[in-house]
Amino acid sequence: MPEYIKKSLTVDCDTITSYIVERIKEYLEFSNKKGGVVGVSGGIDSAVTATLLAKATSNFFILLMPSSSTPKIDLDDSFEIVKLLNAQDKYKLINIDDIVKLFANKIETDNKYIIGNIKARTRMIILYAYAQMLDYLVVGTGDKSELLLGYFTKYGDGGVDILPIGDLYKTQVRMLGKCLGLPDRIVTKPSSPALWEGQTAEGELGIDYETIDSILYLRFDEMREENEVAQILGIPIDVVKKVDRLVKNSQHKRLPPEIFRLSGRAINSDWRFPRRWA
Repeated sequence: MPEYIKKSLTVDCDTITSYIVERIKEYLEFSNKKGGVVGVSGGIDSAVTATLLAKATSNFFILLMPSSSTPKIDLDDSFEIVKLLNAQDKYKLINIDDIVKLFANKIETDNKYIIGNIKARTRMIILYAYAQMLDYLVVGTGDKSELLLGYFTKYGDGGVDILPIGDLYKTQVRMLGKCLGLPDRIVTKPSSPALWEGQTAEGELGIDYETIDSILYLRFDEMREENEVAQILGIPIDVVKKVDRLVKNSQHKRLPPEIFRLSGRAINSDWRFPRRWA
């Protein structure tokens, strides 16, 4: 990562923390909700989000929802976050294997990608069930890198009420986690949804997060052209194009469902697809 990009992405931890904590408080008040429920996986994103939520309100609840593909270290680190937040009476452990197996059997599939998305959507259902019981919001853990790349399950981990760290790149989330005093093994751990055994984000994407964040920053914060980005980073332009394709092809994940408008328009009038699909 070039030094000027690293400098541009360096976060002022105190300012960022204060801002996000205040925004969580404001949104809870605006929504007339009592608190927030968050799923903790043992990774950096959920650890940072849970910590910020706990700073914003004492009314928080943590769900640990492991499956057979969850590494033991992730579960251990999830319990560590519960301990660090003094949340021993504010969490629930629910193994989702039996629910996922029921779904997989009903639709007769052993496809790991389908089953992986079922896991993510099962967790969303459980989070919303607890949120409804407690009159809380579902607090999402997605970061800016994952949101732009579409590296999340639609109506799974993407199905949330708020995204406190959604405007922080993965590398920035790691910086914030370190400033918040989270254990180094969580801060530096390779990111993974753990939807199947051995899955890692960088392995699946084929690009490390420092490169991803550099490309995303240059393309969408500084609005530079693909060729220029490749030249600045000293990488093949095909890598930049790959990231661009991931962003473009996942646009539907970041938008509400498209409504085919009829009101105020004659059905037989001339119309075109909106420019956002261009």
